Amino acid sequence: MKAPYTTIALALLGSTCWGQTITAPGGTIPADGTPSYFPIEVIDLAPGTIDTIGFGLEQVCIDVAHEWTFDLDIRLVAPDGTTIPLVRETGYDNLGFSGTCFRHDAQEAISESWPPYTGTWFPAGQLGRVNNGQDGNGSWHLRIRDEVTQTGNGTLVSVSLTFGDEPARYFNFTHSDLPIVVIDTQGDTIPNDPKIQALMGIIDNGPGAVNQLSDPFNHYNGYIGIETRGNSSQQFPKKSYGLETWDSTGADINVPLLGMPSESDWVLLSNFSDKSLLNNALTFDIAQRMGRYAPRWRNVEVVLNGEYIGVYLLLEKIKRDGERVDIANLQPVDTLGDELTGGYILKIDWAQGQNSFAWASDYDPPGAGNGQYIRFLLDEPSFPHPAQAGYIQAYVDSFETALAAPDFTDPANGFRRYLDEGSAIDYFLSTEFAKNVDGYRQSTFLYKDKDSNGGELHCGPLWDFDLGYANADYCGGTDPAGWNFGFSTLCPMDQNLPPFWWGRFFEDETWTDSLRCRWESLRYTAFDTTRLNQWVDSTAATLSAAQLHNFATWRILGVRVWPNPQPVPETYAGEIQELKDWMHARWLWLDQNIPGTCDFSTPVSELNSPMEASAFPLPFQDRIHVRLPKGINLLTSSLVDLAGRSMLLRNVATAERPELVALTAIADGAYILRLSTDHGPMNLRVVHGGR
Repeated sequence: MKAPYTTIALALLGSTCWGQTITAPGGTIPADGTPSYFPIEVIDLAPGTIDTIGFGLEQVCIDVAHEWTFDLDIRLVAPDGTTIPLVRETGYDNLGFSGTCFRHDAQEAISESWPPYTGTWFPAGQLGRVNNGQDGNGSWHLRIRDEVTQTGNGTLVSVSLTFGDEPARYFNFTHSDLPIVVIDTQGDTIPNDPKIQALMGIIDNGPGAVNQLSDPFNHYNGYIGIETRGNSSQQFPKKSYGLETWDSTGADINVPLLGMPSESDWVLLSNFSDKSLLNNALTFDIAQRMGRYAPRWRNVEVVLNGEYIGVYLLLEKIKRDGERVDIANLQPVDTLGDELTGGYILKIDWAQGQNSFAWASDYDPPGAGNGQYIRFLLDEPSFPHPAQAGYIQAYVDSFETALAAPDFTDPANGFRRYLDEGSAIDYFLSTEFAKNVDGYRQSTFLYKDKDSNGGELHCGPLWDFDLGYANADYCGGTDPAGWNFGFSTLCPMDQNLPPFWWGRFFEDETWTDSLRCRWESLRYTAFDTTRLNQWVDSTAATLSAAQLHNFATWRILGVRVWPNPQPVPETYAGEIQELKDWMHARWLWLDQNIPGTCDFSTPVSELNSPMEASAFPLPFQDRIHVRLPKGINLLTSSLVDLAGRSMLLRNVATAERPELVALTAIADGAYILRLSTDHGPMNLRVVHGGR
């Protein structure tokens, strides 16, 4: 049944402006989750053709009464089927939308605003996409869906469309210097769970080539399963997605997307609140430079159901795999002996999500006074045998019990019996460098291989750093000073606090000495100042065109998106400079405050004999040159690493001007170069750096 409508034509004397407003009543919005289409009949539109230049749709206004407006998905549907999101998950209790209008030239996006919403707003999608040359006469619709069925009915009071000679424009995405990912859900809404079947194509013409949206899919062209993903990030209008590459029957197929190792599980991260678009990739790069596994990634631009939705990070999901978390493949029948002991992937997080097995720690976090506790979630295996669930819970409990015990530093029975200390140190340094407010307490992964492969609990891989690097305005997130693991002292009422582990480690002198040595070593490699500045600049440069597309669609530059600190940089260049400024301030504080002592922190002048010697270049790669005082000859040489292990070197030059090469591969890091000369021993501090 067609609703009545009213057409209002306004001619302004002395002007060529011609506006036509069509108003239609609405009706009841059902609470059963089914979408309702409220018609708006447009007739006698002059001119009939609508575009972005001469004449087209300028504005949409709605009046909606509802008990919980956050549950509503409201879209405009044009006669040709073009669909524009106006409101997605916006607002809250009983405030509704009264006199709420949407224009492409509004100064503020409704998705980043607070009620009441009376006035003019930038919509959730690009309104100008309807001005595509179609005939504006015909049946338009306002599509409203109440996505949470527990709430009561609501009412669309009225809706109006205004056409005129200041038509809405939009960013027309046509090409990119990044790979283009195109997803078509064939009309279905992407849920949080379970995954729905969709089509995906990827256009990637190779390094340095321009990818046209009109190009054929040349990298992937097939089925996927897709769902929205994330916890707090689900509130953002730019969603993140979990993907599985499928065949036509919905079965997983392994695919090597964009040069990454073949697998079926993938993630598209939106990085919505991180307007540098770099935080997660930066963290993964640091981890990989440390010699740790971190998800591989590629920046891409994404088109969903014909609508450009921005720059995304396509990356590997954390998963047991020979190319990812390389641990034993625990099968349901593995319930005894060595096979039962691994591999497991678990995490500390606040929401159980799809994890089938979870348990609470026996040890409350420091500062717990409001019912806080530590929740462990088992990621893999997804559906453990009871024996497997019991084993991994008991193992983690044994680790925590050993760490809490008076003799926790005992090498045989203390915490090192259960935990790989090096992985914990690397996790700590990465989390503290970023001062990631989610660190230690959310999205904190751990894994354990079976005993015959080592069997210790490892910290990592790193994940979810979009709120690091001073991108959170709470709980000390913007202060370059202070320890992030002391979160509970700043935010004792937060329901998710870090476990007691990290403060306990600080009571162990061996731990702090190892921590200091590792930091000293990594400051020349993974955390090298020049290297990371160059990485940020070069990676941002690869996004120079794509970020313009992203922020033309998501108008959030200069706008606070939770939990951005203020003032918010007005430009992308400002976001990049803010990131670099933070890193420099954090470097300075960590250099001065990481505890412990280490031979490698001793000045070179104190390591040397009274006779001067030097080595170059630093960092060195394949070989290192030594300059000795005149009259002194080298006899033998070796490198000694942090653990005291020695590696012999071979002299390929003269005894007076040695050129040293290693007999085995050298890992990046700091070393003592021990020289035996005909005038006695000499020791130099040197650094091996990556290529």
